[in-house]
Amino acid sequence: MNVLNKTQTPKSHKDGNSHLQPKKYTKKELGDLHNEMETRNHIIPIKRLCERLNTHVDKGITNEEAKKILESKGFNSLTPPAKTPEYVKLFMCMFSGFAALLWCCGILCFLIYLIEYFYEQTGDGIEWFGIIIIIICMFSGIFAYIQETKNAKIMESFTRMVPLIAVVIRGGNRMQIPVQNLVVGDLIEIKMGDRIPADTRIIQCHGLGVENSSITGESEPLICTTYPTDDNLLESRNVVFFSCYAVAGQGKGIVIATGNNTFIGRMASLTSNMPKTETPIAKEIHQFVNILIIIAIACGVFFFFMSLLIDGDVVRAFTYFLGIIIANVPEVLLITVTTSLTITAKKMASKNCLVKNLESVETLGSTSIICSDKTGTLTQNKMTVSNVWFDNTRYNVPFDASMGVERDILMEKPAFNIFVKNATLCLRAEFMDNSECHSQYTMIEDRKVFGDASETGILKFCEHIHPTKSFREEHPKVAEVPFSSVTKYQLSIHKDMNGILVIIKGAPEVIIDFCSRILSIDGTTRQMTKTDYELSKQACTELAFMGQRVLAYCDYELSASEYPLNYEFNTSDPENYNFPTKDYRFVGFVSLLDPPRPFVNEAVYKCRTAGIKVIMVTGDHPVTAIAIARKVGIISEGNETRYEQLMDIDRNYTSMNQNEAVVITGNELRTMSSNDLDYVIKVHEEIVFARTSPQQKLLIVESCQRLGEIVAVTGDGVNDSPALRKADIGVAMGITGSDVAKNAADMILLDDNFASIVTGVEEGRLIFDNLKKSIAYTLTSSVPEMLPMLTSILFSIPLPFVIELVLCVDVGTDLLPAIALAYEKAESDIMSRAPRNPQYDKLVNKRLISMTYGQIGMTQAMAGFCTYFCILMFHGFMPKDLFGTRNVWENQAIDDFRDSYGQTWDYQSRMNLLNEARTGYFLSIVITQMVDLLMCKTRRNSIFQQGMGNWVLNFAFIFEIILTGILLYTPGTEKVLKTMPLDLFWYWPCLPLGCFLWIYDEMRRWWIREHPGGFLEKETYY
Repeated sequence: MNVLNKTQTPKSHKDGNSHLQPKKYTKKELGDLHNEMETRNHIIPIKRLCERLNTHVDKGITNEEAKKILESKGFNSLTPPAKTPEYVKLFMCMFSGFAALLWCCGILCFLIYLIEYFYEQTGDGIEWFGIIIIIICMFSGIFAYIQETKNAKIMESFTRMVPLIAVVIRGGNRMQIPVQNLVVGDLIEIKMGDRIPADTRIIQCHGLGVENSSITGESEPLICTTYPTDDNLLESRNVVFFSCYAVAGQGKGIVIATGNNTFIGRMASLTSNMPKTETPIAKEIHQFVNILIIIAIACGVFFFFMSLLIDGDVVRAFTYFLGIIIANVPEVLLITVTTSLTITAKKMASKNCLVKNLESVETLGSTSIICSDKTGTLTQNKMTVSNVWFDNTRYNVPFDASMGVERDILMEKPAFNIFVKNATLCLRAEFMDNSECHSQYTMIEDRKVFGDASETGILKFCEHIHPTKSFREEHPKVAEVPFSSVTKYQLSIHKDMNGILVIIKGAPEVIIDFCSRILSIDGTTRQMTKTDYELSKQACTELAFMGQRVLAYCDYELSASEYPLNYEFNTSDPENYNFPTKDYRFVGFVSLLDPPRPFVNEAVYKCRTAGIKVIMVTGDHPVTAIAIARKVGIISEGNETRYEQLMDIDRNYTSMNQNEAVVITGNELRTMSSNDLDYVIKVHEEIVFARTSPQQKLLIVESCQRLGEIVAVTGDGVNDSPALRKADIGVAMGITGSDVAKNAADMILLDDNFASIVTGVEEGRLIFDNLKKSIAYTLTSSVPEMLPMLTSILFSIPLPFVIELVLCVDVGTDLLPAIALAYEKAESDIMSRAPRNPQYDKLVNKRLISMTYGQIGMTQAMAGFCTYFCILMFHGFMPKDLFGTRNVWENQAIDDFRDSYGQTWDYQSRMNLLNEARTGYFLSIVITQMVDLLMCKTRRNSIFQQGMGNWVLNFAFIFEIILTGILLYTPGTEKVLKTMPLDLFWYWPCLPLGCFLWIYDEMRRWWIREHPGGFLEKETYY
C-alpha cells in the first residue's frame, strides 16, 4: 500500500528532547568525539547494508522492529548535557578569583573589630570598611552571574534545528511520524524544501540537492548520488546529514544514524561538553591575586614580629598583621575591573560587536592568531556573477552588479543580449512572490530568491539587465531537463519568436562538446575554429584557477516547420531525446564567486601590522580557498603555494622556503602528527586549511594553543561551533551565523563584518593597557598607607595614618579616578606593537611593582611624612623629639606632656594636633595621587601628546577635590573620620615632591620613546 498515514505524537514526546536526561560524558567518550566520524555504512553495497540494519530497499523495516530499536537505542533526539546548578554558578561568581581575596579582607576587618571589642579598645570604624568590601563583592558577583547565560543556550539552539515530521515507509506503508521516533534502518522520503531528519544514505535520487554549508562550509548545494564518491563520510555525495535542507529534487534513503550518533549530534555533544578555556585576563587576575597574597602576608608577618619584638603586645601585633594585609589589597580593583570591562563592552556594542562574556573583551586584544572561516565570514555567503565571456572576450562585473555605464556599453553588443537571453531563460530560480510584489521598493540584491546559490546570483545579475519575470513570460518554457551530477548540464526548451529555442547550461567541458558553432560579437554565428576551442578552454581554466564557478551556455534554434509549437519533446532520457544534441552554438560562459566582504582586505592588513597571524580554515575546495585568501590578503602578492605550483607546471618557481604560503587539505591533515601540525603553524606566516572537518578545525585551534598562542576563531556554521567553543575567544556572525555558532561564541559581530574584529582587537588592547594603568594607580597608595604603621612600630612615633583615612583613600578619593582610567583613549602605538606574550607581559609584573611601590609610592610616603612632620614642628614638636613617644602620647592619663619648647599639652589637645597632622598626611596622598593620575594616563606618550580629552577623568579630578574638601571641612567629620580642617598653607609642603614625580615621569617616557629597547624601558616600562 502507498497510503499516507499519520501517527500522533505521544504526549511524552511533544516537547522535543524534554524526556531525555542530561548526560555527562566520560573522558574517553569526549576523546572519541574529538575524532572524525568513522563508518562504512555509506560504502558497503546496499544489499549488505539492508542485511546489517535488517531493512528493505522498498518496504523499509516493520513497525514491530522499529519499536524494538526505539526501546533499545532511544529516541532520535539530542541529549542535553548535565547542567550546573544555578546556586553553584552564583557561588563561583561571588567567591572565585579576586573576589575570594576581598572576602578574606572583609572577614579580617570584622575579626579586628571583635578583637578591639573584646579587649575594650577604642573602635576605629574598621567594621564599616568590612561592610563596604562585602557590598563590593556582592555587587560584582551578582553582575557577573547575570552575564552567565551562554552554556544554558547551546543545546537549545541545537534542538531548534530538529525537524518535526518525517515521511517514512514501514512494512510497505508510507506514513508520517515524529522525527524523534525515527530509528536506524528506516526508509525515508526526501523532497525539495525538507529538512533532513537523520543521517541518511541515499538509495534513490532525482536531481536531489542538499544545502550543507552549515556543516561543510561550501556555498554550493551538494548534488547527491546513489553511490559513494569518497571514503570520508563528509566528502561522499551519497549521504545527507541531519538538519540540512534539501534545495532541489527528491529521493529516498536509509537512516544510518540517529540522535547523538548523527554528525550534528556529535557536534552538539562535543561543543556543549567541552570545557571553556580560561581567559587570559582571568589568568592574569589569578596571578595578580597570588602576588598580592605573597606581598600582603610577607609584609604582615614582618610587621607582626617587629611589633611583637619591640612592643610585646600580642593583640596589637596581630592587629598590625591584619591591618597590613588589608592595606595591601586594593579594595576597589574588583569593581574597577568589572566596570572597565562593561564600559568597553558597551563601546564595542556601539561598533556592532556584541560581547557575551565580559572577560573576552580583553582576550581579543591579546589575540596572536585568528583562525577564520571563509564562507560567511571573509565572504558574503552569496554567489555573485563576477565575469561574463563571449566572442573570446572576458568582461568583469562589479560585485554589486550595479554596472551603470558598463551595462549600457554591453547592451550595445548584440552578442551580450543573446547571452543574457540564454542566462535568463535557462534558469529555475525565481524571486519569491512577497519580494516580487515589492520589487519596486526593494533593491535587487536584497530580494529573496527561491533557488540554489549559483542560480540566485545569475537571476539577480539578469534582473539588473532587464525584468526577468516579464521576459520569461514572453518566452514560455516548453520542456526541461534538470541539472544532474551525471550529465553535468541543465537543458531548457522555450517558445521563441521564430519557433523553438533549446538552451543548455552546464560544465564548460561538457557544453563545448555539444558545439560546432560560436556566437560572434555582432550577433551572427560562425563555425568554431581550433583557436576558439583553445581560447575558451584557457579562459575557463583561468577563471577556475581564480576560485570561480564557471557555467557555459549554448543554444540551438529549431525551425517552426520541423518542430511546431505543439510538438511533444521527450526529455526522459538522453538516449530518447527527439531533438538535436549536436551542432549547437557556443554562446559563452559566466563565472560566479562568493565575493569577499567589504573592508576585509584592510582588516587583514591591520591585523598583520598588529602582529596577528590570520589563518583561513574552511571546508571549501583548496582552489576557492586560495583565491579568496589572495583577495583578502591572507596570502600576500608574490607568494605562491606548492598547491598552485603543482597545478601550473609551466611557471618558474623558487625552491620551497619556510616563509612561503602553505595550503593544507583535510586529507593531508589526517596524516599529520601533532608535532607536524605544530611545526607548520609555528614556521609559516601564511596558512590556508581547506576541506577541513569540524574535528580538524578543533585540532588546529588546540595546536595553536599548545604553541602558547592566544587564539580567536571566527565562524558562522554548525561546523565551526566546537572550534568556537575551544578557542580563547570565539567570534560568531550575527546575521548569517547559526544559533549554534552564536551561543558557542563569546562575541558576536552584529554586522557580520570581519573588519569589526580589528575594532575589537584595538579595544581589547586598550582595556589591558587601561587596566594596567588603573592597577598602577590603585597600588601606589598602598605604600604611603603601610609605611606609617612601620615607622610607628620601629620608632614608636604617634601613628601618622589611621584606618579611617585609609578607607577615605581606598574607597573614596581613589574610586572614581581608577574607574575613569578605563575611558582613556588608546596611545599612538597600540596597533603597531606585537601582541603581548602571556608568558612575559603580565598584567602585573616586576616593573609595575617597582614603579608603584619602589618609586612613586615611596615618593608619596615622603610627601606625606613631610607634611605630617611640618605640622607637628609648627606646633612645637621637633621630629627628633617624637621618637619613643607613642605610648605616652596615646595615654589618656597624661595631661602635662611637654613639646620641644617646653609647652604642656593635655590629652585632648595633642590628639587634636595629631589628627591635624594625620589630615595633612592624607591631603598629601590625595595631592600626589592626583599627580599620579596624570602620570598613569599614558605609559609611553607624553601627557602633551595624549591630551586631556578624557572628560570622565577630568570630572574625576573635580570629584576628588570636592570630596577631599567635604572630608576636611564638613562639620562632624572630625568625629567619624578623625580629620581636621587645614589652613591652605599646609597644601604646599607636598607640592615639590609632586612636581618632581611628574617631571621625572615625563622625562622617563621621553627617554623610552627616543631610545626604544633601552635600559629605562626594560626596567620601568610596565
